[in-house]
Amino acid sequence: MSNTQKYLCTIVLLTASLSLTISAQSPQGFRGSERNGFYPQTGLLESWPESGPELIWEAHDAGSGYSSPVIYGGHLFITGMNEGKDRETFSAYTLNGEKLYEVEYGKPWDGTYPETRTTPTIKGDRAYVISGSGEVVCINTNNGEIIWKVDGGVKFERETGRWGTAESPLVFDNKVMFTPGGNKTTMVALDAETGETVWKTIPLEDNSSYVSPLLINHSGLNRIIGVTDSYVFSVDPGNGNIEWTFSDWGREGRENIAPNTPLYHNGRLFFSFGYELGSFMLELNEDASGATLAWRNDDMSTHHGHFVLVNGIIYGSNWISNNQGNWVALDWESGETLFAEDWPGGRSKGSIITTGKKLYTLCERRGAIGLVRPAPEGFDLISEFRITQGEGPYWSHPVIEDGVLYLRRGPAIKAFNISQ
Repeated sequence: MSNTQKYLCTIVLLTASLSLTISAQSPQGFRGSERNGFYPQTGLLESWPESGPELIWEAHDAGSGYSSPVIYGGHLFITGMNEGKDRETFSAYTLNGEKLYEVEYGKPWDGTYPETRTTPTIKGDRAYVISGSGEVVCINTNNGEIIWKVDGGVKFERETGRWGTAESPLVFDNKVMFTPGGNKTTMVALDAETGETVWKTIPLEDNSSYVSPLLINHSGLNRIIGVTDSYVFSVDPGNGNIEWTFSDWGREGRENIAPNTPLYHNGRLFFSFGYELGSFMLELNEDASGATLAWRNDDMSTHHGHFVLVNGIIYGSNWISNNQGNWVALDWESGETLFAEDWPGGRSKGSIITTGKKLYTLCERRGAIGLVRPAPEGFDLISEFRITQGEGPYWSHPVIEDGVLYLRRGPAIKAFNISQ
């Protein structure tokens, strides 16, 4: 098979995979409708001015937080904290930056980095969020009214790591999924209309991680892929049965700090976690009842910026220290490292999204946003600019919708016109 044929085959398979998952996972939320950082936008700028693209609007009242904005139904929704930083908030804005309302919905994590982490999941006129203390909340997006609330941290005897709950809820089949971990259960499904418990999995007797679960469709079967401190696991969303687990990390004695939602494509699941844990590719069997290790790679060890798949190549950053990391590309099929390079100019690791034609990278340390050409030869930076307003690290992931790039740093939201 020629290189051109391989390329076309990859595009066909990726398109088929996306269509399967899109049909199953319609709500809008963390890293797009499929949680893979793919925003299918066209007609965007091929390069940016040195000062950056046109700023359309900005707001500075979103409250402290690391969550991303969600654009849905002609509005922007985002979570943050109140002025006293003792309650998490849900806010709605017009797409001109006018704040329509703000409502307090839950208690933040009471340890280090308490800032709000949950990106809302929006379906119809309802938003679903999970507080840092484990409260699962349903909010009316029209007026901010709380429809129901379940203190999942207490009810399901949540057990977490040192940074509490940092999960964006998965909503599917009229159910809201939450991963409390612990000795009572691992994942639960709540009725999306009432908050009543639909099912609980068996406990894996492990702390929850910071991963937002992923819905996949494999061989026509819907499955939820979740992650705890020590396990990757698969759940049948119809009944809550855990069908398989994976824990062969090859790193005895190291804490598994897992924040990144996996990628699914063509029967395979890709994971990468920081602190030198590395990357892993799992191959699912035909009936989705098991998974085996296809390959592992130690060059990509993504901290919490996630990763994307473009034309058969995985792009993301790795962890060198909490402030440093290179940008890395891996071959999806073989796990071969194609490049591992720094972002010139003292930039660091960070988060990444894609339109399929370009990569958009955000340096978490200095706030540089890069427009990058996806290529196996190296980190091909086209343009970059910096945002400096706001406070704290740049941990909120970028969002692209209708030709607009949205960036958030703490209380500050900025909207840039990146359409041609």
